[in-house]
Amino acid sequence: MTRWLSEEEQRTWRAFLHASRALWDTLDRELQRDAGMPHAYYEILVRLSEAPSRMLRMSDLAEATSSSRSRLSHAVARLEEYGWVRREDCPTDRRGQLAVLTDQGFEVLAAAAPGHVEGVRTHLFDQLSPEQAAQLRKISEAMLDHLDPGRALY
Repeated sequence: MTRWLSEEEQRTWRAFLHASRALWDTLDRELQRDAGMPHAYYEILVRLSEAPSRMLRMSDLAEATSSSRSRLSHAVARLEEYGWVRREDCPTDRRGQLAVLTDQGFEVLAAAAPGHVEGVRTHLFDQLSPEQAAQLRKISEAMLDHLDPGRALY
């Protein structure tokens, strides 16, 4: 038997859905306008910048960015064209490849980060009280515990 949403649940679901889409669309548009890259490329650069020696196995990078391997491979190919990332063979696994953030890529990320962080602050945190922000984190963590248990967030 279908457990239909109540009117209040339906309103909550739709508000969440539309707010999430609007936030991602806005942040993506701002990154495109200000830094010339989509949010997906920004996230790849961030993940590489936080990794030891600014490099990750392609499979680990795909997992960290919730991308399929083929989608990630295409994105990394574009980032290679820009000179922001390079691929290297994995020394411990001849079949594996590493994605490495170049100095140029790090500079591009460093230039893009302040504007992106300001967008996140303006469009999300400035709209919430500290209590609401804490609740949003707890709600998000509860959802992730159910949908993707054991996944590292940071």
